[in-house]
Amino acid sequence: MERIEQLAALRGQLAQWRAAGERIALVPTMGNLHQGHLTLAQEARRHAGRVVVSIFVNPLQFGAGEDLDAYPRTLERDQRLLEDIGCDLLFAPQTTVIYPHGQREQTRVEVPGLSEILCGASRPGHFVGVTTVVCKLLNMVQPDVALFGEKDFQQLLVIRRMAEDLNLPLDIIGVPTVREPDGLALSSRNGYLTAEERQRAPALYRTLTEAGRRLSLGKAIDAVEQTALMSLRDAGLQPDYVSVRTAIDLMPATHEDNDLVVLAAAFLGRTRLIDNLRVMQA
Repeated sequence: MERIEQLAALRGQLAQWRAAGERIALVPTMGNLHQGHLTLAQEARRHAGRVVVSIFVNPLQFGAGEDLDAYPRTLERDQRLLEDIGCDLLFAPQTTVIYPHGQREQTRVEVPGLSEILCGASRPGHFVGVTTVVCKLLNMVQPDVALFGEKDFQQLLVIRRMAEDLNLPLDIIGVPTVREPDGLALSSRNGYLTAEERQRAPALYRTLTEAGRRLSLGKAIDAVEQTALMSLRDAGLQPDYVSVRTAIDLMPATHEDNDLVVLAAAFLGRTRLIDNLRVMQA
């Protein structure tokens, strides 16, 4: 596997693959890779002959007081993991490659509305940072397909909307969440949890599962949300939100909608956990 840090070298390698008629898949990450990321890269192989994984801790998507400086940077380890699964190319640019004119002067890409609810309401500007960097990476690599995890369900929909609105010629594929045996969704930030917090953390997925069960029984949506909030508090988590939305566009769900997603975010100590569960109503 080749590791490239500069745009010219990246484009040179990609041009060779395209000249040979090969399809290219991109898996954008911020590194500190876990099995969820590796699953994305392995799934990418099913869609393309060449798999590119990018690692870039994007400062534009971190708000004031968030964990930009503390975010784990494990590039050498990550490279070994990608080599072990047969990734073709690791693109690991410096900030000056992504933002050559600096962050303040960077043209931004925004998906209004969808970026301002749920996690977007709690983290103003976060999704502008996400869509800006993802758009840049898609333009740099110009893949045939890009893969993202469904754990970040709102992010997946925001990126799909961006690609659709900007007429980007690629497919955006969501890959199901990879979980620990106790249900906790894999996340690079799980490493922040203390041993005691790690024991409490699966309560988030248990709460979502119970919310999904109650929705399937026809319980009122607002009652399901309120019960879930209380369950999280009882488990020692500080909920940010629990919300039942339509899976297609994250609009507030009604009893007439059948393809739903229950989304939740909660703090456990200094760690912010997010998760979601798709629910089909009859």
